[in-house]
Amino acid sequence: MDPSRLRRLRSAWNTAAALLILTVLLFPVYWMLNTALQPASGIAVSWFPTAPSLDSFRLALASQGRAMLTSLAVALGAVAVCLALAAPAAYGLAQSALRGGRSVVFTTLITQMVPGIVIANALYSAYAELGLVNSYLGLILADASLGLPFSIVLLRAFMVSIPGEVVEAALVDGANRFTAFVRIVLPMSRNALITAGLFTFLFAWSDFMFALTLNTTDDVKPVTLGIYQFVGAHVSDWGAVMATAVLSAVPAAVLLVVAQKYIAAGIAGGSVK
Repeated sequence: MDPSRLRRLRSAWNTAAALLILTVLLFPVYWMLNTALQPASGIAVSWFPTAPSLDSFRLALASQGRAMLTSLAVALGAVAVCLALAAPAAYGLAQSALRGGRSVVFTTLITQMVPGIVIANALYSAYAELGLVNSYLGLILADASLGLPFSIVLLRAFMVSIPGEVVEAALVDGANRFTAFVRIVLPMSRNALITAGLFTFLFAWSDFMFALTLNTTDDVKPVTLGIYQFVGAHVSDWGAVMATAVLSAVPAAVLLVVAQKYIAAGIAGGSVK
């Protein structure tokens, strides 16, 4: 067989395989949207919304709108706390000749292997004494801990590649360590910071364990906990349930689309030294 024809055939098979995999991955998303657009739908729905209706979305917004705003506030707060702690910690591990620095990084990775329920139970005991149960601050700090180990490792991998001469030049020009870090290191680490912040946002937005464990009232109810309660109350109306799921997935999807180039640059930048 002609080599060029063989290459075209192989490319066609690869494309077909990729489209098949993409279809399988996206089918649950399509079915979720399809069910949400069908009025008063049960489990059995048609393959296409022949008479699309937004009633399910109106019901979802009316009942879960506050929970979505709560999740947004908690996730943004978690991102701010996480980056404020992870950036200086990563820079210290990357640029200072700290003895046992690799052990610290390895220990940071180990913390991600601890089951979430163990951390949640420990936090509840501490929060009960500190008065942080059923509070925004308590949930923000808990969700920030989800992304902190990942952010430190990611930012350190990027900051290792920053030439020390750049920081030394700023020090020679009269800047102190903090000023050099804020004005030189952080702008150069923009892609890694955006990547770490995005993943922290996704961790906090999708958190269910901390939301369930650290809240005993509806004062601070994220959307994950709202969906859990909503399913129990509307198990016969899957259109409303799926509409709630669609609305809760929109912020994460939009952020991923907008920040995809920064994510690719941030991850790739941390892999090149």
